[in-house]
Amino acid sequence: MPKIIATKEDWINLGYKLFSEMGISGIVVEKMAKKLKVNKSSFYWHFKTKKEFINEIISFWVSIDTTKIISMVESESNPIKKFDKLIQLVFKKDPFFDFIFYLKRYALKNKSIQTLIDNIDNQRIEYTKNIIIEMNYSLEEATIYASLFYKYLIGYHEMIRYKKQSKHYISEVKTEINQFIKY
Repeated sequence: MPKIIATKEDWINLGYKLFSEMGISGIVVEKMAKKLKVNKSSFYWHFKTKKEFINEIISFWVSIDTTKIISMVESESNPIKKFDKLIQLVFKKDPFFDFIFYLKRYALKNKSIQTLIDNIDNQRIEYTKNIIIEMNYSLEEATIYASLFYKYLIGYHEMIRYKKQSKHYISEVKTEINQFIKY
């Protein structure tokens, strides 16, 4: 028997999961309604269009993968602790990490999404740069190191994408990062 109500958050969480697994092809309202055990009219109660729904999923991704992480890092009192916290949060294997790869593919057909991705990338690099400056690096050094850090992060996740992450990944990552950012 179908559930009476699926909340907006139920739809967004499921959409985020499916987009992370299959990209845009995973966003099929009828199949999602079946998974949520509701009628598809529930979807249209919360979202006018599939495009609006995708934008909500993207906003959700920004809030959990950028805004929330920055907030958690900022809870630390000094730059070294901030940098350590950042490493712990962003290098942990996430079952939804493929979201960004599918989003970049989707952005090939939607310039506004590509602009959003570019802005998020820049925000993340800028945030990392500011922490590195707090660690007493010059602006020039911090700019280069933040860019390297972000590129290393993307490469790291690509390399472990279909592998089990080492139990000691934090110490391995810190050892590698310490080759270019001494802290």
